[in-house]
Amino acid sequence: MDDILQSYQATHRPTWDEYFMMLAKLAATRSTCLAFPVGAIIVKNKQVLATGYNGSPSGSPHCTVQGYCYPGLMSCDTSKTLPSRAVHAEANAIAQAAKHGIPTDGASIYVTLEPCLSCLKLIISGGIKEVFYETSFNSGDKASVRDSFVNEGLVTLKQIVLSEVTLKKAASFLMHPTSVARSLVTEV
Repeated sequence: MDDILQSYQATHRPTWDEYFMMLAKLAATRSTCLAFPVGAIIVKNKQVLATGYNGSPSGSPHCTVQGYCYPGLMSCDTSKTLPSRAVHAEANAIAQAAKHGIPTDGASIYVTLEPCLSCLKLIISGGIKEVFYETSFNSGDKASVRDSFVNEGLVTLKQIVLSEVTLKKAASFLMHPTSVARSLVTEV
């Protein structure tokens, strides 16, 4: 049985959804937000159109560099009154596409955190029809508003769970050189 599992792990390819979610997770590694590192990938016809991660607006000091969001406030999520300084990953991906003249109409977006309502409205307005996310975010009244957009047929949402086999293979690829003969690579 172990031989079958090792063979499967060695040849297993992630699904397209897993592949794009892993790219969103890699984009999140660029986040400069102290509260929630989030990454986003806009995709159409299995091609990446734009990427984004959350962080301070261009030209503004990064929270990770200055060590705080606002003077005296280590992280925006600890304040009930001050807004986050970060531009959300989804907004940054849409802005990147717009900046480079890339249409997003009919595209899909993969995000590591379910979009907030502001980003969901931006996604819908950008013509993006599908949202794939890893971690849930909206609840209560916010979930009701989100669900109204879904019920109106403006957007679909689907939570993606990466398989353990895919995660192990990705971790192995990230930790070891990939452009070597498979017989020389020790599987995880």
